[in-house]
Amino acid sequence: MLAKLTAKNQLTLPKAVTNAVGPTEYFEVETRDGCIILTPVRIQRADAVRAKLAELDLNEQDIADAVSWARRPAGKARK
Repeated sequence: MLAKLTAKNQLTLPKAVTNAVGPTEYFEVETRDGCIILTPVRIQRADAVRAKLAELDLNEQDIADAVSWARRPAGKARK
């Protein structure tokens, strides 16, 4: 099977290939010995949220404080 690289650096994978790996939106891409290796990655939303929280250096108490702040009645001053 062949896949053509477009002028925009995009590849369309043959349907037989995508059917063989199953439904996925993302692929880990690496090169090894002049070959391009695509590995299907199934991203879980919870994993994405955890990664973002880690990036922001937020902990459970930060989240609890934010939720408490957001749930204050409208008449109370928000700082």
